[in-house]
Amino acid sequence: MSAAYDVVPFSDLLHKPAVTAGLLDQVRALRLRRRDADDLALMRVAQLDAEGTVVDFTARLLAGLTRRLGADALRDVLPDAVPWVTFLPADDVDQFLVELVAVAQGAAALENLAPLATLLAQWRHTAEVYADPALLALVSAEPEGDFGPVEPPEPGEPDL
Repeated sequence: MSAAYDVVPFSDLLHKPAVTAGLLDQVRALRLRRRDADDLALMRVAQLDAEGTVVDFTARLLAGLTRRLGADALRDVLPDAVPWVTFLPADDVDQFLVELVAVAQGAAALENLAPLATLLAQWRHTAEVYADPALLALVSAEPEGDFGPVEPPEPGEPDL
């Protein structure tokens, strides 16, 4: 295999399906570029299953390492995976680790990585705010800024 994926127009799949599908012999997947909608991906089911197996293994390994070695060990190597974590306060790093392990396991179990991608994007944006003193001052200024932690609703109280 020469590349992870190749980009082809969606119309190639419609007009030359055998030729387009044959490209999967050279790449892991095809990105089908569409003009008026999100791109699609075309890959072999065996490749999709293999990637799902790797994600499930990785999520379980992360959870096991956290249980056996403790959060401190993961906290030490976390900047290797997500360098922007260095801008987060220590308490936020701890919260990120807890959420990361839980969401990674849940996403792998559901075979849906979107929640994990969302979590990573949210924490990255949080790190971006902490990395920029002017932005941090802006979003934490009162009354328009951050009002601090919010107490959970009382039982029976409607969610808004």
